[in-house]
Amino acid sequence: MKCTFIGLGVMGFPMAGHLLRHGHDVTVWNRSPDKAAGWVARHGGRSAATPAAAAAGADIVFMCVGNDDDVRAVALAPEGALAGMQGGSLLIDHTTASAQLARELDTACRARGVGFIDAPVSGGQNGAENGQLTVMCGGEEADFLRAEPVIRAYARACVLMGPPGHGQLTKMVNQICVAGVVAGLAEGMAFAENAGLDLQRVIDVISKGAAQSWQMDHRHRTMIANEYNHGFAVDWMRKDLAMVLREAAANGSELPLTGLIDTQYAEVQAMGGGRWDTSSLFARLRARRNQGN
Repeated sequence: MKCTFIGLGVMGFPMAGHLLRHGHDVTVWNRSPDKAAGWVARHGGRSAATPAAAAAGADIVFMCVGNDDDVRAVALAPEGALAGMQGGSLLIDHTTASAQLARELDTACRARGVGFIDAPVSGGQNGAENGQLTVMCGGEEADFLRAEPVIRAYARACVLMGPPGHGQLTKMVNQICVAGVVAGLAEGMAFAENAGLDLQRVIDVISKGAAQSWQMDHRHRTMIANEYNHGFAVDWMRKDLAMVLREAAANGSELPLTGLIDTQYAEVQAMGGGRWDTSSLFARLRARRNQGN
């Protein structure tokens, strides 16, 4: 396939590399040209000056940027990707964005004879680098069947969840569950520490039972060490939870736990931890204990 990848952050950079290693012809674009040049120097392929130029002649255009506004800027602006796409091609958005935006993009694509898939991912930077992401898709089945074999270059699972927007709604479910698990792990570890237990021994035992989770397996050591300069940033989790809470208000879902955890992440931001990993909820509890709260 002739592919374009727009957005070379911690996720997009390795994802685009996997596409090229799987034999696809890849052109990249990034808001910071130096990063695009660095990708070409490392992987090969080529870069372009604008999203539209990058997308010209592509069979599939992938996007992985920050938020709804970023997606609109790179997809729908006069020099955006859609302006350069040909009829019969396919636009795939890996950004974690709103379901409303997914439906908006689908409408814009259909008007130009372009297919669209909203395809947010889970698995973090490690999953992107190792080609082991989980991809939740919304769109038409015919478009999904074209997209899925290509997405497999960096995914261990790629599933069509329903019509446009359903990939984003599924990612919201994922974030609700992740937030709850991380908060529970942080509270459990804080309780163990306050009780005078050996944290590592506690994790070694309970990780063999029903409390086991990905977060426990991959984050407990850095939590014990109070190291958070890695992983999925608090700022991005708050962006995701804001979308979750807006969608919940619209569909009548009660999410009291998610709302509470969002306020706790706001406290982490106030501590200067906006770029810390989401497991830094443990740092918040340690700080409150040290303050006597």
